[in-house]
Amino acid sequence: MNPSKHSLTVLAQIFKLIPGYLIPKLANEHGVSKRSRRFSPTSHVLTLMHCQLSHSISLNDTCDCLRNHSGALTSIRESVAPSRNALSHANRVRNADMAEALFWSVLDDLKTTCPSFGLQGRRYCGIPRRFKRVINVVDSSTIRLMANCLDWAKHRRRKAAAKMHLRLDLHSFLPEFVLVKSANTNDLAESYEVCAGVRAGEIVVFDKAYVDYEHLHRLTERGVSWVTRVKENTSYEVVGQHSEPSGRIIRDVHIKLTDPKTSRKYPETLRLVEAIVEVGGEPRRMMFLTNNMVWAPGSICDLYESRWGIEVFFKEIKQTLQIADFMGYSENAVRWQIWTALLVYVLLRFVAWQGSWKHTFTRLFTVLRGVLWSCLDMFSVLSCCGTAHGALRIRAAPEQCYLPGFSPG
Repeated sequence: MNPSKHSLTVLAQIFKLIPGYLIPKLANEHGVSKRSRRFSPTSHVLTLMHCQLSHSISLNDTCDCLRNHSGALTSIRESVAPSRNALSHANRVRNADMAEALFWSVLDDLKTTCPSFGLQGRRYCGIPRRFKRVINVVDSSTIRLMANCLDWAKHRRRKAAAKMHLRLDLHSFLPEFVLVKSANTNDLAESYEVCAGVRAGEIVVFDKAYVDYEHLHRLTERGVSWVTRVKENTSYEVVGQHSEPSGRIIRDVHIKLTDPKTSRKYPETLRLVEAIVEVGGEPRRMMFLTNNMVWAPGSICDLYESRWGIEVFFKEIKQTLQIADFMGYSENAVRWQIWTALLVYVLLRFVAWQGSWKHTFTRLFTVLRGVLWSCLDMFSVLSCCGTAHGALRIRAAPEQCYLPGFSPG
């Protein structure tokens, strides 16, 4: 079966998912001139999206490829191929807040247009099935940069890095909050902002780096359930037994913090669960902390284990999309590229949902990357690349066994 033809290229079909009015509107709101250096904001966004989808490794790579396809490019909302200097200048001076606003606007538009997007289709397989409430996982990922070019992102003596703080909804596997900034700040300093949008009744799971007892107490007062790990230097006393040890559960107790500073920040009773969990195929003893007094101890362990879903998300973003080679090293240029990568991720997830794609995100990306400039229906391409059509039938060709001019007697 061959894929069917389409009047638009695959790149144009993906870009068409962004409402036509949105980019000019956001450009006007964020002070990005419409025709700065003959390179419109629409052309700028399309260029950076092509950089992600084609894995371009430099400014010249991006500009040369778009120039070679200038005819097809013009049909996409009158976009033009940039020169190297024009693209570098746009990344450096155009307000990257526009890219951030574009990402959230497109995500909201897709959810509004198709309410079932994110609720059906892909979800993280490690979610405990008994939990129907929203499970938010909070973590950060460091993005390495070139230290000699990035004074704004000095991380260590000879290193520079940006950091992406993320709150991920495990049921939809879509980001609910993203903060991109330099990596020279502690994760703890961003915990309030990352969890500000969590609503009462929802669940938050995070690692020890985000443990601040004052913040944890505020989450409890807001009606939010949370699960984290216990820091090694935590001082506490056991004030009661919650359940008897059994199986992998070593102990399940109620505790109170005894350190004067921490007990003042969180004066109420907490729950500590110590269990044997498997990490990398080997059993390890871990202690978990939560404010929920109802869940079974095994459920608490399973909830923290589901935190691995955010690592899967970071792997898809960092290894599949293009945030290893940057088109510029100013803070503004790095933010443009990271936010565009997130935008492309959401658009491809929407394509996968529309096309009922059952395979990995990486395979979806590679399939579409190979036909970006082809006038093929992208859903037809995806259906041809599936594995549900059965094995290929082998056709016998006995005529190939004889020399030319000879035939079987």
